[in-house]
Amino acid sequence: MGEAHAGVVLDTLANRYGVSVDTIELRVPLRETFAGNAKGHGRHIKQSGGHGQYGVCDIEVEPLPEGSGFEFLDKVVGGAVPRQFIPSVEKGVRAQMDKGVHAGYPVVDIRVTLLDGKAHSVDSSDFAFQMAGALALREAAAATKVILLEPIDEISVLVPDDFVGAVLGDLSSRRGRVLGTETAGHDRTVIKAEVPQVELTRYAIDLRSLAHGAASFTRSFARYEPMPESAAARVKAGAG
Repeated sequence: MGEAHAGVVLDTLANRYGVSVDTIELRVPLRETFAGNAKGHGRHIKQSGGHGQYGVCDIEVEPLPEGSGFEFLDKVVGGAVPRQFIPSVEKGVRAQMDKGVHAGYPVVDIRVTLLDGKAHSVDSSDFAFQMAGALALREAAAATKVILLEPIDEISVLVPDDFVGAVLGDLSSRRGRVLGTETAGHDRTVIKAEVPQVELTRYAIDLRSLAHGAASFTRSFARYEPMPESAAARVKAGAG
């Protein structure tokens, strides 16, 4: 069901049944990743009498190829971070990855290596080292460039021949890459292209208007790609 159908349903609910529905703007599932290696220092210390909190860690972050996921390595020597708190650092890093470090989108495809740290015999805890891990990842992100990744869809547009030029021009304006065209018979053409998902949020409505209701399309996810700087800047501004 596309945006047009959703609009009809919402109007029906409001006019026929008196039901008002709150809606939110579609959020395309962007991702974040690191452009280069970076080190981060996480320090979570609160000691003001009684049982305090103490966790310190040093990490290095490396970008991995697309689809690699997340790796966590422990290279601590000499017990600087007690064994029971090493999973705590990883947990804190993962939690921060879920929240994002740049524009609020999950971080993917990185390797995090725990290099060093400090602990306190009384005040160190699972929570303190989770906080230290999260802080270290944020500091590492601030020390390098963070890239926004956007999902790319492969679309197939069936359009009357009279509207092929208009549809091609519209796809170009959406940062689309045309893969090819083929004759479909009955004076119709199939256009295959790759287009960022963020550019397709209203495509069903716009295509209907462009081709006077005579065109249709299908789409499927292809992969993630780095988002151009200009588009990423707009996303970052919106997140702020």
